[in-house]
Amino acid sequence: MTQVPRQNKSEDPFKSTDAFVDRHIGPNEVEIQEMLKSVGYASLDELIKNAVPPAIRTKNPLKTGIALSEYEALSEMRAIASENKIFRTYIGMGYNDCITPPVIQRNIIENPGWYTQYTPYQAEIAQGRLEALLNFQTMIMDLTGMGIANASMLDEGTSAAEAMTLCLANAVEGAKTFFVSEDCHPQTIDVVRTRANPLGIEIVVGDHRKFNFSGNIFGVLLQYPATDGVVYDYASFIAKAHANKSMAVVAADLLSLCLLKSPGEFGADIVVGNTQRFGVPLGFGGPHAAYLATKDEFKRQMPGRIVGVSIDANGKPALRLALQTREQHIRRAKATSNICTAQVLLAVMASMYAVYHGPKGLKKIAQRVHGLASTLAYGLEQLGYKVATPFFDTLKIEVGEDLSKILSHAQIQKMNFRKISNTCVSVSLDETVTTKDLQDLLQVFSLGETVPSVESLISNEKVLSTNLLRQTEYLTHPVFSKYHSETEMLRYMQRLQAKDLSLTTSMIPLGSCTMKLNATAEMFPVTWPEFGKIHPFVPAEQVKGYRQLTDRLETMLADITGFDGVSLQPNAGSQGEYAGLLVIQKYHHSRGEGHRDVCLIPNSAHGTNPASAVMAGLKVVGVECDASGNVRLDDLRKKAEQYSKQLSSLMITYPSTHGVFEETIIDICNVVHQHGGQVYMDGANMNAQVGLCKPGEFGADVCHLNLHKTFCIPHGGGGPGMGPIGVKSHLTAFLPSNPMVKVGGEQSVGAISAAPWGSASILPISFVYILMMGALGLKKATEVAILNANYVAKKLDKYYPVLYRGSHGLVAHECIVDLRPLKVTSGVEVMDVAKRLMDYGFHAPTVSFPVIGTMMIEPTESETQGELDRFCDAMISIRKEITEIEDGKLDRDDNMLKHAPHTAATVIADKWEHPYSRERAAFPAPWTKQHKFWPSVSRINDPHGDRNLICSCPTMETYS
Repeated sequence: MTQVPRQNKSEDPFKSTDAFVDRHIGPNEVEIQEMLKSVGYASLDELIKNAVPPAIRTKNPLKTGIALSEYEALSEMRAIASENKIFRTYIGMGYNDCITPPVIQRNIIENPGWYTQYTPYQAEIAQGRLEALLNFQTMIMDLTGMGIANASMLDEGTSAAEAMTLCLANAVEGAKTFFVSEDCHPQTIDVVRTRANPLGIEIVVGDHRKFNFSGNIFGVLLQYPATDGVVYDYASFIAKAHANKSMAVVAADLLSLCLLKSPGEFGADIVVGNTQRFGVPLGFGGPHAAYLATKDEFKRQMPGRIVGVSIDANGKPALRLALQTREQHIRRAKATSNICTAQVLLAVMASMYAVYHGPKGLKKIAQRVHGLASTLAYGLEQLGYKVATPFFDTLKIEVGEDLSKILSHAQIQKMNFRKISNTCVSVSLDETVTTKDLQDLLQVFSLGETVPSVESLISNEKVLSTNLLRQTEYLTHPVFSKYHSETEMLRYMQRLQAKDLSLTTSMIPLGSCTMKLNATAEMFPVTWPEFGKIHPFVPAEQVKGYRQLTDRLETMLADITGFDGVSLQPNAGSQGEYAGLLVIQKYHHSRGEGHRDVCLIPNSAHGTNPASAVMAGLKVVGVECDASGNVRLDDLRKKAEQYSKQLSSLMITYPSTHGVFEETIIDICNVVHQHGGQVYMDGANMNAQVGLCKPGEFGADVCHLNLHKTFCIPHGGGGPGMGPIGVKSHLTAFLPSNPMVKVGGEQSVGAISAAPWGSASILPISFVYILMMGALGLKKATEVAILNANYVAKKLDKYYPVLYRGSHGLVAHECIVDLRPLKVTSGVEVMDVAKRLMDYGFHAPTVSFPVIGTMMIEPTESETQGELDRFCDAMISIRKEITEIEDGKLDRDDNMLKHAPHTAATVIADKWEHPYSRERAAFPAPWTKQHKFWPSVSRINDPHGDRNLICSCPTMETYS
């Protein structure tokens, strides 16, 4: 799981002075001194001594080594990548090699204009990505034959698990059994088992052809095509399920649905799957955008995010996240899912793949893959092997006693097959396969004998019967037929990108979300084929580079956090929360204390905390906070005493959700431990601790880390993310496992996600970041993040009071400013300020979390003093506009804030009836005249979108 860390090298007298740390950290030394003077301190050391409680400061410096230059770090990554061996892989199991169109690779996944966007909560400045996601939903709905789809899920395994809980929410009373076909992918079965256990759901795995229903079955899960490639007609089985009042979930291969009958046509209630083969590299298991589609009647219970069509203030169609009040983090303890992060960047890639190829192109790809499989099957039959039918792209081949010889020959030819049994293998083909590959495959199965040419084996014999073939159209919207030349595709993606504000435009000062620099050097390895073309279940000797990377990264993260073991499997922060709580519960069960089921959570916590606790089978009990935003120690003691025999854990964010270092954190941890509980620390704010303190040293037992925050994996418009967990030694035995690859503890909680190391192909980003920062650079990044936050707090406090501070009047890495009094004095609400910031060229800070009517601002260490000043100037200018309203100089209802944001179309319109000028509306600050980011729509009408829900590409008449 871990290995000896990279040894510190002695300082090189000729080492380059162009240190990466000075590229990553925004303020230079002169600016740092100016900002320190502004907040009243002479040095960073003095500031940190007052900001961070001395009792938690670590006495163990980081062991991550001295910083490497970008060139050195990438050279090291090249050496690591060379240890991975790229074989021709035919394993399948939901993962297939594919071709990423270069125009999509260069302009989406390698483009910071797409990968540094934030989650589209401020929809007016996220219209481009929302359109791409609406295309994604339309693609899924069309291919699956379902009424509504989300955008998107984390992977196929977790999507199937979410579908199971959706079935449970609609189950008849008392039904607690879920049937899973043995023909489902093994990793999916394991993830579903893990999710079912704490909810008291019984999982029955068996042959759907022999299964007899009973009243306690609330749902079924089927694989289409099956994991071994066989295509079943599930219509009669699903009819029996419905007769038993059971819901049917179908896990479907998306490419196969271009040829096969859609699950909606044969009665499925929910369809889940993976869009990886739509142009997204294998990446050793991820990240990939999974999907969940269902009938329209279940839309308000769906997990994840849904993009919908509404209108803006001028009646123009505009996109937004629909049904936002059903977001799980708002439902908190009543949630049926804890999903927060999506896989937006990968969903955008998959949707662009469909846009680029269109329905005809996708069908041709599917027909070609199926044709290759049919030709191979015919050739294998000529060699005397039996191939199971019908199939789409995967062949189940009976090879008898020749199994070991065939697998040995395959390895010699650098091929990977899947062993299904002692006499059976499967071979899964994809769009990268050529006729030469088929010839080589036949040669392997011939065990060295001469085989006929592939051309002579092509057969017109139909493998798929008419009742299995698709008769319905798909991707009929014009967007899937307009952009098939690279020129038009390039322009379409550029038009969408121009509608979105990203870090390429300005700082994104979102509290708790840490939108820091995602350096280009960190991103380079992600699309190297040595990392991208690796299947997650290849033999260990083919991925020595990946294993070196994961082992070293685990060691680095353990050192940074003070923990003894790390699992990289959770592929989102919410999944890290869930995994950490399951580990705690498994620990209690191992000690005969399985009755411990109460989780204490401060009332200020992020909503995914109670949602994760409920999913882990725990009862949530709130703990009160005081006027300073700190956990009330007296209330914690009271609750811990009250539930002493049942106490499982405490979930706490540190620094607190209110942006301060709670000085009683050691006492808090001690109280929980005294009553037999474990401390789970939410690591969302770990970027205020790296190099200064270590959660494992001051009382936490488990902590998840947001690699997409603290460790520089970009947000990608709302995903991908990674949420690995660190644990103390007494919990390492329970870390997550995988049914196909040995990973995790001896008494593991099971699989949390489908792949052994989660979204493995983005781990190089964090690894390279740590290499290039080194121990001292990581520490300085934390110190400057705290300085920047206090600098902003100091500048804004006169205009917007800072709500919470520590004992020395300081904040941690973020601050909360109070806008609530403004509603009384001017009628201006926090959302008005958020929308007005768009006119100044900024994304709003976090709005109304954790306190309604406030803004939580996090500047990060990557922003220069000049950019911080520009943001503060914008906020101060807006406050002066509000003062004009208070003084009666601006109308209380007809003013710049109430009508923000102002689009170019609005400003240049013939008609202008507002009492303020067009210039004040559109160019409120000097820099907006030099470079202007124009929102593409006016303020969006949220209620209209929920009342008139449209979640697929609208007809062209909508735009008339």
